[in-house]
Amino acid sequence: MVERERSEGEAARALTSGPPQQQQQEGAAEGERDEKEGDEREEEDRGDEAVEWSEIRLAIEELSPPARLKHGGGGDGMADASSLPTLRFLALSHLLLRVLDKIGPTMAVLRLDVQRNIERLQKLYLSDPAKYSTLTGVVEKEVKEGTARKVDSCARAVLWLARSMDFTIVLLQSLEDSEQQQSLAELVEAAYEVCLKPWHGWISSAACKIALKLIPERKVFTSLLLGMGQDRCALKDEIRRLALLLRPLLDDIHSMMAKFRLDRIKST
Repeated sequence: MVERERSEGEAARALTSGPPQQQQQEGAAEGERDEKEGDEREEEDRGDEAVEWSEIRLAIEELSPPARLKHGGGGDGMADASSLPTLRFLALSHLLLRVLDKIGPTMAVLRLDVQRNIERLQKLYLSDPAKYSTLTGVVEKEVKEGTARKVDSCARAVLWLARSMDFTIVLLQSLEDSEQQQSLAELVEAAYEVCLKPWHGWISSAACKIALKLIPERKVFTSLLLGMGQDRCALKDEIRRLALLLRPLLDDIHSMMAKFRLDRIKST
């Protein structure tokens, strides 16, 4: 009786589990599937790592609603200067530096000016992030103290960083809109004439005029702007998107500076 029950139990186990060879085959197949899925995940991870975002794409992300919420701005995709977080403005300014670097040493004078303005504004922000969380807070503080027009003021830093962004976005748009026959030097000069020259004294203008002679070829600059795996059509689309996002903010900053009568400040 016991022997029969044991035999029946073994038979039942054999029916449910299958022969040993079949179990081994199924285990091997499952292992291969797991290994294949693991390889696919690794390929996806490597693909993500290989994608290097361009400065333009990073700026678009910085201006997007999720980034605005992260840095304390509004979530509607638009904000005026009073709610523009200082931290996000600094992030955009750092991206501006990287674009200027791609033009090469020609932009050394402008780049140095941008770098100094970033450092000045950043130093004030870090001294009290809550107090100087917005650009309006920064400018109002110096207006009340009577220091906004000083050469080393943060109000001036905000103004010149905004003007430098004006220059950059006009240059990028002309790169996207203009005929291929125009050289990068011509595009840079045109953007400079509109955005920066009206506010530069003769010393700054002379330095920029000399620098224009050393600008690289247009195709070299364009290739440097491209993110890894990005084509020129995608670059044009991103330039348009960046202009749509950035222009209203720059206009609001200039309006704020005009309200405090700081919009006509010039350099030497």
